[in-house]
Amino acid sequence: MLQLRSILFFIFQIVWTIPYAIACILSFPFLSRVQRYWFAVGWCKVVTRVGDKLCGMRYRVIGWENLPQTPAIILSKHQSAWETVALPALMPRPLCYVFKRELLYVPFFGWALGLLSMIHIDRRKGTDAFASVVKQGRERLSEGSWIIMFPEGTRTKTGSRNKYKSGGARLATATGAPVVPIAHNAGRVWPRNSFMKFPGEVIVSIGPVIETAGRTAEAVNADVAEWIEREMIRIDPAAYTSKPRASASDTSDATPRT
Repeated sequence: MLQLRSILFFIFQIVWTIPYAIACILSFPFLSRVQRYWFAVGWCKVVTRVGDKLCGMRYRVIGWENLPQTPAIILSKHQSAWETVALPALMPRPLCYVFKRELLYVPFFGWALGLLSMIHIDRRKGTDAFASVVKQGRERLSEGSWIIMFPEGTRTKTGSRNKYKSGGARLATATGAPVVPIAHNAGRVWPRNSFMKFPGEVIVSIGPVIETAGRTAEAVNADVAEWIEREMIRIDPAAYTSKPRASASDTSDATPRT
Protein backbone atom coordinates (compact mmCIF):
# COMPACT_ATOMS: atom_id res chain seq x y z
CA MET A 1 0.00 0.00 0.00
CA LEU A 2 2.84 2.42 0.84
CA GLN A 3 4.44 1.75 -2.53
CA LEU A 4 1.16 2.34 -4.37
CA ARG A 5 0.56 5.60 -2.53
CA SER A 6 4.10 6.73 -3.31
CA ILE A 7 3.62 5.92 -6.99
CA LEU A 8 0.34 7.83 -7.09
CA PHE A 9 1.96 10.81 -5.39
CA PHE A 10 4.79 10.77 -7.92
CA ILE A 11 2.34 10.63 -10.83
CA PHE A 12 0.31 13.45 -9.29
CA GLN A 13 3.39 15.69 -9.04
CA ILE A 14 4.14 15.22 -12.75
CA VAL A 15 0.56 15.75 -13.83
CA TRP A 16 0.17 18.78 -11.56
CA THR A 17 3.52 20.44 -12.24
CA ILE A 18 3.48 20.71 -16.04
CA PRO A 19 0.14 22.53 -16.49
CA TYR A 20 0.74 24.67 -13.40
CA ALA A 21 4.13 25.75 -14.69
CA ILE A 22 2.58 26.62 -18.06
CA ALA A 23 -0.11 28.65 -16.26
CA CYS A 24 2.62 30.51 -14.37
CA ILE A 25 4.58 31.28 -17.52
CA LEU A 26 1.47 32.57 -19.29
CA SER A 27 0.12 34.63 -16.39
CA PHE A 28 3.28 36.06 -14.80
CA PRO A 29 3.77 38.88 -17.35
CA PHE A 30 0.44 40.31 -16.17
CA LEU A 31 1.08 39.97 -12.43
CA SER A 32 3.11 41.96 -9.91
CA ARG A 33 6.14 40.45 -8.19
CA VAL A 34 4.15 39.58 -5.06
CA GLN A 35 1.21 38.23 -7.05
CA ARG A 36 3.57 35.98 -9.01
CA TYR A 37 4.97 34.56 -5.80
CA TRP A 38 1.62 33.70 -4.24
CA PHE A 39 0.37 32.27 -7.51
CA ALA A 40 3.40 29.94 -7.57
CA VAL A 41 2.92 29.05 -3.90
CA GLY A 42 -0.47 27.63 -4.85
CA TRP A 43 1.46 24.72 -6.36
CA CYS A 44 3.30 24.17 -3.06
CA LYS A 45 0.08 24.28 -1.04
CA VAL A 46 -1.62 21.66 -3.19
CA VAL A 47 1.41 19.32 -3.22
CA THR A 48 1.72 19.59 0.57
CA ARG A 49 -1.99 18.92 1.03
CA VAL A 50 -2.02 15.95 -1.33
CA GLY A 51 1.07 14.56 0.40
CA ASP A 52 -0.90 14.69 3.64
CA LYS A 53 -4.12 13.19 2.31
CA LEU A 54 -2.57 10.58 0.02
CA CYS A 55 0.60 9.55 1.87
CA GLY A 56 -0.20 10.63 5.44
CA MET A 57 2.62 13.20 5.57
CA ARG A 58 0.95 15.51 8.08
CA TYR A 59 2.72 18.34 9.87
CA ARG A 60 2.69 20.53 12.98
CA VAL A 61 4.42 23.88 13.41
CA ILE A 62 5.64 25.18 16.77
CA GLY A 63 7.28 28.51 17.54
CA TRP A 64 5.11 30.76 15.36
CA GLU A 65 5.63 33.52 17.93
CA ASN A 66 9.33 33.63 17.06
CA LEU A 67 8.75 34.91 13.53
CA PRO A 68 9.77 38.59 13.32
CA GLN A 69 7.73 41.37 11.78
CA THR A 70 10.75 42.51 9.78
CA PRO A 71 12.66 40.98 6.85
CA ALA A 72 14.96 38.18 7.98
CA ILE A 73 17.09 35.28 6.81
CA ILE A 74 15.77 31.80 7.57
CA LEU A 75 18.37 29.05 8.03
CA SER A 76 16.77 25.62 8.06
CA LYS A 77 17.70 22.02 8.65
CA HIS A 78 17.74 20.11 5.34
CA GLN A 79 16.59 16.47 5.43
CA SER A 80 14.11 16.20 2.63
CA ALA A 81 12.41 17.69 -0.40
CA TRP A 82 9.38 18.15 1.85
CA GLU A 83 10.61 21.37 3.47
CA THR A 84 11.56 22.86 0.10
CA VAL A 85 7.94 22.50 -0.98
CA ALA A 86 6.13 23.03 2.32
CA LEU A 87 7.89 26.05 3.85
CA PRO A 88 6.66 28.51 1.19
CA ALA A 89 3.15 27.17 1.78
CA LEU A 90 3.47 27.66 5.55
CA MET A 91 5.31 30.97 5.93
CA PRO A 92 3.26 34.21 6.07
CA ARG A 93 5.79 36.22 4.01
CA PRO A 94 7.29 35.59 0.57
CA LEU A 95 10.37 33.38 0.76
CA CYS A 96 13.32 34.00 -1.50
CA TYR A 97 15.41 30.89 -2.18
CA VAL A 98 19.12 31.01 -2.95
CA PHE A 99 19.87 28.40 -5.61
CA LYS A 100 22.37 27.46 -8.27
CA ARG A 101 21.71 28.96 -11.67
CA GLU A 102 21.57 25.54 -13.36
CA LEU A 103 18.09 24.93 -11.90
CA LEU A 104 16.71 27.58 -14.25
CA TYR A 105 17.19 25.15 -17.14
CA VAL A 106 14.99 22.40 -15.66
CA PRO A 107 11.96 22.10 -18.00
CA PHE A 108 8.76 23.69 -16.73
CA PHE A 109 9.80 23.94 -13.04
CA GLY A 110 12.97 25.91 -13.75
CA TRP A 111 11.31 28.06 -16.37
CA ALA A 112 8.61 29.18 -13.93
CA LEU A 113 11.22 29.60 -11.17
CA GLY A 114 13.16 31.98 -13.39
CA LEU A 115 10.18 34.35 -13.49
CA LEU A 116 10.17 34.73 -9.70
CA SER A 117 12.35 37.12 -7.68
CA MET A 118 14.78 34.56 -6.32
CA ILE A 119 18.57 34.74 -5.85
CA HIS A 120 20.62 32.93 -8.48
CA ILE A 121 24.22 31.81 -7.94
CA ASP A 122 26.59 31.52 -10.88
CA ARG A 123 29.36 29.41 -9.37
CA ARG A 124 31.63 30.01 -12.34
CA LYS A 125 32.19 33.54 -11.00
CA GLY A 126 33.99 32.22 -7.91
CA THR A 127 34.38 34.83 -5.16
CA ASP A 128 32.34 37.34 -7.18
CA ALA A 129 29.33 35.03 -6.77
CA PHE A 130 28.96 35.95 -3.09
CA ALA A 131 29.05 39.68 -3.87
CA SER A 132 26.19 39.09 -6.29
CA VAL A 133 24.27 37.17 -3.60
CA VAL A 134 24.67 40.07 -1.16
CA LYS A 135 23.49 42.58 -3.78
CA GLN A 136 20.45 40.50 -4.68
CA GLY A 137 19.83 39.76 -1.00
CA ARG A 138 19.67 43.43 -0.08
CA GLU A 139 17.13 43.98 -2.85
CA ARG A 140 14.92 41.09 -1.77
CA LEU A 141 15.06 42.12 1.91
CA SER A 142 14.16 45.71 1.02
CA GLU A 143 11.10 44.34 -0.77
CA GLY A 144 10.00 42.65 2.46
CA SER A 145 10.91 39.06 1.60
CA TRP A 146 12.49 36.50 3.90
CA ILE A 147 15.55 34.83 2.39
CA ILE A 148 15.76 31.10 3.06
CA MET A 149 18.90 28.98 2.91
CA PHE A 150 19.98 25.50 3.97
CA PRO A 151 23.40 25.88 5.64
CA GLU A 152 24.15 22.16 5.39
CA GLY A 153 24.02 22.57 1.62
CA THR A 154 22.57 19.15 0.86
CA ARG A 155 20.01 16.87 2.44
CA THR A 156 21.07 14.81 5.46
CA LYS A 157 19.99 11.40 6.69
CA THR A 158 17.68 11.33 9.69
CA GLY A 159 19.74 11.53 12.87
CA SER A 160 22.84 12.96 11.16
CA ARG A 161 24.25 16.34 10.19
CA ASN A 162 26.44 17.87 7.53
CA LYS A 163 29.00 20.61 7.94
CA TYR A 164 27.23 23.94 8.48
CA LYS A 165 28.54 26.32 5.85
CA SER A 166 28.72 29.96 6.83
CA GLY A 167 27.29 31.45 3.62
CA GLY A 168 23.89 32.17 5.17
CA ALA A 169 25.44 33.73 8.26
CA ARG A 170 27.76 35.78 6.08
CA LEU A 171 24.80 37.09 4.10
CA ALA A 172 23.00 37.95 7.34
CA THR A 173 25.94 39.86 8.80
CA ALA A 174 26.60 41.62 5.48
CA THR A 175 23.00 42.84 5.25
CA GLY A 176 22.37 43.28 8.98
CA ALA A 177 19.31 41.02 8.80
CA PRO A 178 18.39 38.83 11.79
CA VAL A 179 18.43 35.06 11.45
CA VAL A 180 15.58 32.66 12.22
CA PRO A 181 16.70 29.01 12.66
CA ILE A 182 14.31 26.19 11.80
CA ALA A 183 14.55 22.54 12.82
CA HIS A 184 12.31 19.76 11.49
CA ASN A 185 12.21 16.00 11.06
CA ALA A 186 10.81 15.78 7.51
CA GLY A 187 13.29 13.03 6.69
CA ARG A 188 11.01 10.70 8.66
CA VAL A 189 8.25 10.91 6.04
CA TRP A 190 10.16 11.87 2.89
CA PRO A 191 13.72 10.47 3.22
CA ARG A 192 16.45 11.87 1.05
CA ASN A 193 16.98 10.06 -2.27
CA SER A 194 13.98 7.85 -1.53
CA PHE A 195 11.03 7.20 -3.80
CA MET A 196 8.97 5.94 -0.87
CA LYS A 197 6.88 8.32 1.22
CA PHE A 198 5.88 7.32 4.76
CA PRO A 199 2.98 8.37 6.98
CA GLY A 200 3.86 10.37 10.04
CA GLU A 201 3.97 13.83 11.56
CA VAL A 202 6.59 16.37 10.53
CA ILE A 203 7.38 18.71 13.42
CA VAL A 204 8.59 22.10 12.21
CA SER A 205 10.15 24.09 15.05
CA ILE A 206 10.82 27.79 14.53
CA GLY A 207 13.58 29.08 16.78
CA PRO A 208 14.11 32.45 18.44
CA VAL A 209 15.60 35.27 16.38
CA ILE A 210 19.40 35.40 16.34
CA GLU A 211 20.61 38.98 16.02
CA THR A 212 23.57 39.62 13.74
CA ALA A 213 24.46 43.29 14.30
CA GLY A 214 28.07 43.70 15.40
CA ARG A 215 28.75 39.94 15.28
CA THR A 216 30.95 37.78 13.11
CA ALA A 217 29.51 35.31 10.63
CA GLU A 218 31.33 32.50 12.42
CA ALA A 219 29.65 33.32 15.75
CA VAL A 220 26.21 33.55 14.14
CA ASN A 221 26.75 30.30 12.26
CA ALA A 222 27.79 28.52 15.45
CA ASP A 223 24.63 29.73 17.22
CA VAL A 224 22.47 28.55 14.32
CA ALA A 225 24.05 25.09 14.24
CA GLU A 226 23.90 24.73 18.01
CA TRP A 227 20.21 25.65 18.24
CA ILE A 228 19.12 23.51 15.27
CA GLU A 229 21.02 20.40 16.31
CA ARG A 230 19.93 20.71 19.96
CA GLU A 231 16.31 21.15 18.83
CA MET A 232 16.59 18.15 16.51
CA ILE A 233 17.40 15.96 19.51
CA ARG A 234 14.36 17.36 21.32
CA ILE A 235 11.80 16.91 18.50
CA ASP A 236 13.16 13.58 17.21
CA PRO A 237 14.96 11.91 20.16
CA ALA A 238 14.67 8.40 18.73
CA ALA A 239 16.88 9.38 15.79
CA TYR A 240 19.70 10.36 18.12
CA THR A 241 19.60 7.47 20.58
CA SER A 242 23.13 6.23 21.37
CA LYS A 243 24.61 8.93 19.15
CA PRO A 244 26.89 11.70 20.44
CA ARG A 245 25.41 15.16 20.62
CA ALA A 246 26.36 17.36 17.64
CA SER A 247 29.07 19.89 18.38
CA ALA A 248 29.18 23.55 17.40
CA SER A 249 29.21 24.23 13.67
CA ASP A 250 32.06 24.31 11.24
CA THR A 251 32.34 27.74 9.69
CA SER A 252 33.42 27.32 6.11
CA ASP A 253 33.42 30.40 3.89
CA ALA A 254 32.02 28.45 0.97
CA THR A 255 29.53 30.13 -1.34
CA PRO A 256 25.98 29.63 -0.03
CA ARG A 257 23.77 27.16 -1.79
CA THR A 258 20.60 25.17 -1.39
